[in-house]
Amino acid sequence: MNHQGTNHYIEAAKRSAQWHSDHLKEMKKCRFDTISVHGVYSMQEALDFNQGSIIEPVYMSTSQAYRDSDEMEAALGYQIPTWCYSRIANPSMYYLEGVLALLEGYGSDVETSCIATASGMAAIQTAVDPFLLPDKENPTRPVNFVATTQLYGGTFQQFAVRKDQERHIQWRKVVHSDDINEWESLIDENTRFLYGEMPSNPGQAFFDLDQVIELAHKHGIPMIVDSTVATPALMRPIARGADIVVQSVSKTLSTSGFGIAGAVIARKNLVSKNVGPEVKADFCMYAKTLPNRDNGPNISPMNAILAVNDIRTLRMRVDMQSRTTLTVSKFLETHKHIEKVDYLGLETHPLHELAKKYLVLVDSEYDEQYGEQVNRYGHLMSFRIKGGAQATRDVFDAMQRIWRATDLGRIKSVATIPAISTHSQQGEEGRKLADIPSNLIRLCVGAEHPDDIIADLNQALEVLDGKKIPYTSPEYSAGGASSATLKR
Repeated sequence: MNHQGTNHYIEAAKRSAQWHSDHLKEMKKCRFDTISVHGVYSMQEALDFNQGSIIEPVYMSTSQAYRDSDEMEAALGYQIPTWCYSRIANPSMYYLEGVLALLEGYGSDVETSCIATASGMAAIQTAVDPFLLPDKENPTRPVNFVATTQLYGGTFQQFAVRKDQERHIQWRKVVHSDDINEWESLIDENTRFLYGEMPSNPGQAFFDLDQVIELAHKHGIPMIVDSTVATPALMRPIARGADIVVQSVSKTLSTSGFGIAGAVIARKNLVSKNVGPEVKADFCMYAKTLPNRDNGPNISPMNAILAVNDIRTLRMRVDMQSRTTLTVSKFLETHKHIEKVDYLGLETHPLHELAKKYLVLVDSEYDEQYGEQVNRYGHLMSFRIKGGAQATRDVFDAMQRIWRATDLGRIKSVATIPAISTHSQQGEEGRKLADIPSNLIRLCVGAEHPDDIIADLNQALEVLDGKKIPYTSPEYSAGGASSATLKR
C-alpha cells in the first residue's frame, strides 16, 4: 500500500473544516425556523455521502473504519475530525449537537458548541463536574457552588446527595432567586459557578438573568442555566452572556416522547478562573474528547435523530402550547376549588414583569401573524387545590384525558403531583425550600384544543363537589406485558 502520511489527512481535514465553517456561517444568516428544519445537514453532504437522503440518516454503527494506519493515527490523536467510536461521537449525534449549538446562539455573534448526552441529568453532570475538581495546588481547599433551590427533583438530588453529601462539595442554596443580594452573599473565593433553572420546574421561579451573569463574571466564574422549559424558542441565555446552557432534550425540544436525551451548549472562551485554557476555549469539545470519552454518558444515535426530527417544529409548537397554557391558567385562576395558579404568563404572577423581559417568542417580529415581538411563557404551569393532599389526589385521579405521568413537554397534556413523584426523594424540608406543597399539581399543556383540556380539568374538579367521576378499571385489560404482570 502506498501510504499518504498523516499530513495528507491533516491537510484534507483543514479543507473540510474550512468548508464546514463557511457552511455554518451561511446557516447562521437564516431565520430560526430554517435552522430548526435544516440544522447543519447540507445538500452537499447528502449527495456526496448519504445517497441523496433529504433527512439526516441514523448511523447505527458503533465505530468508524479508517483508510490506513496514517488516518487512524491522525484521528485517534485528535488531529483530524473523527467519529471514532459511538461512545464518543457519531454523525447522528453531530446533527443534534449542530442544530442545538446554532439555535442557542441564534441572534448573536457568539460562537457555540454542543455535546449531546444520554439524558438531561447526564447533561447537568457534564456541565458542572469539570468545575468541581480539587485545586491542584491546595487539594484540601473546600469547593462550593451556588445554585437555586427551585429545581427539578433529579437536579436537587444530584446537587444535595451526589455532590454535597457524597463528595463534600458544598451546595450553597439560593432560596429567593429573584434577590440578587442573596446570590452575592453566598459567593466566596472557593465558589466554582452559579447555577439556576428558569422557569423552574414546577414552581415557575425566575430571576434577573442579566444581573446574575454580571455577578458571576465579576467573580471570575461561569453562569450555568437550565433552560429546558423555555428552550431557545423563548430564551437564549448564551446570547445574553451566560456561559453554559443545559437542556433536558427529552422534554420540550423532543415533544414526541420517543427517546431520552440531554445536551450541554457552551459559548467558546467561557469565563472561569478555575479551569485550564483548553476547557475555557471550547468546553463542549473538551467534555466530548476527555471526561465524557472516559465516563461514557453520551447519547445513542437513534435518540439523537428522534430529537432532531422534533426540533424542526420547535418555534410553532412552543407558540401554540404557550397560548393554550395561558388560556388554561386563566380558567383555573378563577375556579372555586383552586387556591393558587403558578404561571408566569398571568399578569397576577409576581414575577410576570421580570419574565416578560426575557421570554419572547423568537422571530415573532418577522411573523406575518404578529409583526412585532410577542411574549410567550411556555407550556408548564402548576396549580394548587383547596382542601389539601387528599383533595389533590382526588382531582388528579379524576383526569380522563390529561395523562398522569412524570413527564413534560409532550405533544399530549401530562400532569403529576410533584410531592409524591418528581420531588418526593428530596424530603419535606427540601420541598419546602423549593415551594412544592402536597396540594400542587404540575400541568404540562400539550397540543390539544384548549376547550378539551379545560373540559377535562373542569370535570376532574367536580369530584370535590361530590359528583361521581367515571372510574378507570384497575384490571389492566388493555393488553401487553404490563397487563399480564399486573392484572389481578
